[in-house]
Amino acid sequence: MTVSDSTDRTEAHDEAAAGAERQRCEVSVVLPCLNEEETVAACVEKALGWFKREGIDGEVVVVDNGSTDRSREEALRAGARVIQESRRGYGAAHLRGFRDSCGDIIVMADADDTYDLVNLTPLVEPVRNGYDMAVGNRLHDMDEGAMTWSHRVIGTPAISFLLKLFTGSAIGDSQCGLRAFSRDAFERMELRSSGMELASEMILKAYRRDMRVAEVPTGYAVRKGETKLNTFRDGWRHLRFLLLYTPHYLFLIPGLVFMLLGILSLALTLGASGGVTVGTLTWQPVFAGGILLVVGTNAVVIGTATHLFAASRGIIPEDWMSRFIRKYAQLEQVLGLAALVILVGIGLDAVIFYEWVTDSDLGLSTDGMAAVAQTSVIVGANLALGGFLIALMDVE
Repeated sequence: MTVSDSTDRTEAHDEAAAGAERQRCEVSVVLPCLNEEETVAACVEKALGWFKREGIDGEVVVVDNGSTDRSREEALRAGARVIQESRRGYGAAHLRGFRDSCGDIIVMADADDTYDLVNLTPLVEPVRNGYDMAVGNRLHDMDEGAMTWSHRVIGTPAISFLLKLFTGSAIGDSQCGLRAFSRDAFERMELRSSGMELASEMILKAYRRDMRVAEVPTGYAVRKGETKLNTFRDGWRHLRFLLLYTPHYLFLIPGLVFMLLGILSLALTLGASGGVTVGTLTWQPVFAGGILLVVGTNAVVIGTATHLFAASRGIIPEDWMSRFIRKYAQLEQVLGLAALVILVGIGLDAVIFYEWVTDSDLGLSTDGMAAVAQTSVIVGANLALGGFLIALMDVE
């Protein structure tokens, strides 16, 4: 463990203890802040005004993430409780605020005045009525120019689609930064992301933990000041997070597709010694088949191991696939399959040798048999090594 790791864990423990000792309130509004002196005071005042009108026992927590302007002073002047978070990042600031807040219900928003904090009742009401989390939807009520065309038409819908594919999420605007959730839901989600991908992590984990999630229409205004969002960097962080937390989509499904294509290509190789004619071109599948099958096998092995690791560590829930792997992919079973595949390769090499020494022809392409033989030996060896990797990933 490094000194910085130890320090981070100590700080996190101290923050959690401080939050536990602080007297509970009903609602905490958490605003991350990085150089938002033009807008942070207005956001704080709107939230505090909502508390007063609705008779809510609440607080506004502004998390200063390294501002170099007067954001801290403006937030304090407006009546917020200001805390510092030295680790830079949207997620890091939010997580510090969540941990250090006192509310039984936590509202996350931004300090750039893009979300209207005058009336948060529609957002909070579902959580009061038993939902674990409520997520805003900006896509049907936003000011002109509030969101770029690429984010509105491509980025947000694409990430929302992936979350729907990976988790069954019904959220239409998965990247909305205005949300409310119970403290129990926050603790159950076990959030970790330090960057913008926190928005995706919250939805992915909420659905995987069978939480009740509501979606509430909300407005979205043009941002004042310079945006902190980087389209390509933050888009990649979202995609990277989703793929790492869905190993079956990253490894298993593509691997199985590659294996199937490889087997079909090798089958064509066995029956077509002259290749496959497509119009005026002749395709020799002898190389493609081996490459696809080996790559596919490695992807399936890695996917099996990572799925088991993620399930055993609580990153993804235990499911039918985890149970299937534990039952049918034990080390001895995988080694037996590997030995069988290697023997097939050696057997085909023996057939080729027999044809050569006897000058006979069994009607199969010699090149095709050689490709299948060598591929079988490679695949078998990879399976044997992969069996140990799979077994290692399930060691407590």
